[in-house]
Amino acid sequence: MNQPSRTDDASSASAQPGADDPAGSDTTRELPIFPLGTVLFPEGALPLRIFEARYMDMARACLRDGEPFGICLITDGGEVGAPAEHESTGCAARIEEVDMTQLGLLRVRVRGEGRFEVLERRVQRDGLIVARVRPIAPDPELPLPEAFAPLGELAGRIADELVARQPEALDRRIAEPFRLDSAVWVSNRLGEILPWPMPFRQRLMMLTDPLARLRIVADLLARREPGQA
Repeated sequence: MNQPSRTDDASSASAQPGADDPAGSDTTRELPIFPLGTVLFPEGALPLRIFEARYMDMARACLRDGEPFGICLITDGGEVGAPAEHESTGCAARIEEVDMTQLGLLRVRVRGEGRFEVLERRVQRDGLIVARVRPIAPDPELPLPEAFAPLGELAGRIADELVARQPEALDRRIAEPFRLDSAVWVSNRLGEILPWPMPFRQRLMMLTDPLARLRIVADLLARREPGQA
């Protein structure tokens, strides 16, 4: 998968919007990037425990300004320490739940918004990655076909189990509304919650056809051995 171009000099400026972007400057924006070892999907919920100064500052700025940040899957490196390399397709994340009661620890739950493509990135002096990104059009909103009704039932059971196991919203890896009649919602939830390898989960997130995502998930579930997770 493609990697974003990068500049590690904090004083380097991004290329002029529109210079190499035929869509023009109106379709690009800057986002701080939080590289993680997981994949966030649109409408997905993800609890985070933030303790590094660069990400604490990022989260406070996002809360203050009402802005999202970006989450990208790590391809090389770790979540802590030196800035990691990451996938060039990610998902915007907006903080919806927050707990700042513990000194030195910020607990948040984010909700996935739209996907984006990283055009280029730079690393600030504090180690925070800031990227120029272009939004990716959302999946077409389609009703869940009758042929995939069992997948909708599976998504509903998983949602109920997560709510029962995680009564505190801040810790819950799923967020209402549960749109069990939506091909987009069901395919995204099964893509992010079932125990797929992360590179495969990334590929599912990048698909722009919810029916194709459902077909892939249905095929893989049908081929699993009885009793396999």
